Amino acid sequence: MKATAQIGVTGLAVMGRNLARNFARHGYTVAVHNRTPTRTKALVEEFGHEGDFVAAETAEQFVAALERPRRLMIMVKAGEPTDAVIEEFASLLEPGDVIIDGGNAHFADTRRREKSLRERGIHFVGAGVSGGEEGALHGPSIMPGGSAESYASLGPMFESISAKVDGEPCATHVGTDGAGHFVKMVHNGIEYADMQLIGEAYDLLRQVAGFSPARIAEIFRGWNEGRLGSYLIEITAEVLAHTDAATGLPFVDVVADAAGQKGTGRWTVQTALDLGSPVTAIAQATFARAASSQAELRAAYRGLPGGTTRELTSTEAERFTSQVEYALYASKLIAYDQGWKMILDAADEYGWDIDLGAVAKIWRGGCIIRAAFLDRIRAAYAEDPDLVSLLSDKGFAAEITDAQVPWREVVAIATRRGVPAPAFSAALSYYDSLRADRLPAALTQGQRDYFGAHTYRRTDREGSFHTLWGEEGRTETEA
Repeated sequence: MKATAQIGVTGLAVMGRNLARNFARHGYTVAVHNRTPTRTKALVEEFGHEGDFVAAETAEQFVAALERPRRLMIMVKAGEPTDAVIEEFASLLEPGDVIIDGGNAHFADTRRREKSLRERGIHFVGAGVSGGEEGALHGPSIMPGGSAESYASLGPMFESISAKVDGEPCATHVGTDGAGHFVKMVHNGIEYADMQLIGEAYDLLRQVAGFSPARIAEIFRGWNEGRLGSYLIEITAEVLAHTDAATGLPFVDVVADAAGQKGTGRWTVQTALDLGSPVTAIAQATFARAASSQAELRAAYRGLPGGTTRELTSTEAERFTSQVEYALYASKLIAYDQGWKMILDAADEYGWDIDLGAVAKIWRGGCIIRAAFLDRIRAAYAEDPDLVSLLSDKGFAAEITDAQVPWREVVAIATRRGVPAPAFSAALSYYDSLRADRLPAALTQGQRDYFGAHTYRRTDREGSFHTLWGEEGRTETEA
């Protein structure tokens, strides 16, 4: 088979198929391969008019179709299937060739694979791809890791097929080895938090303000025109406005209230614990999904006493709606700030040089959390690349100041009414923890020293100390 393809895609389920079509639509000759040859044949028959495809039935034919340096994109299930496909193709490649994993792989697996293939002279790129099947076809946000040399080869192709905002591509080289998949994992963690916060806002507007789903859809459409404008707010309005054809009821009322998850949110929380990075809003969003699926436990709690109920006047309901908007925006800002800090913590741990402003830029389009808000973050990092926190930016600090009264009132009302708002509450508690002059961690350190002689540091002098708690007079020693 003659080498004519600039890139190859193996694994032609929806995401792989659509990425292959996207490459072809942008003028690249694309080699396509699937473990089941009928899927390869079906793609070419159905979409061959969109561009130049080279169908390969075997791994050998697939590799032979690729121009040097070969660029081979794997779109298969994460874990052992990915390892198996990598090994199958790596044995057919030569030094300088590039394997790209475009699936939702765990970044630690990507680091391991990159190291192993680098020793064989093969570039390995873990590329986060966000935007779902529509994004894959029409323009995703792409977060590739790997070597600078591999990006020199792949970058123009990824930038070509990615989403564009203000003419700028939503693709950039994130960092070495597993940085791309790490940033994609954090993206998905932020997505969990964003969705949970939106869900809590809906629940409060329904249970406290007494609005119907259709009325809340109108509210969300209004919010989408302002600072909360985003893909998730937009689709939330569409979901809430939808009526179930079979029953005539609001669609949201006929959907089982047990949310699923594919693992990336859980990975974010697990990794944050390893890094000591307090992503509390993301964690609560992940736990909220887990709690929603605990049918037996929920049945045991159902009927237990809750908060008070009082119908609001129309004026009160409108005021409460405004308060919820403030609370949603402030909590969203905290959730994003937690994600950004987690990326910084990982960069320190793994030696990555990640441009957070560039991350914000490529998330403005194509991905699930795309939002006008992200352009603000990009601008903040453009002004000060060394921001420790988004709240160090004067504009965001002013907005969090304006949100103080309504944000706290919404959390208080949720508590009084017995309406669960775990992500709102976690975001506010995180904010209060970090702004506090003193935290009860001082007492925690005293407790740890008492039962385990773990030592503590003092505020008035350097060093580590231990109090001899069992002795009369409880003298202190320097550890």
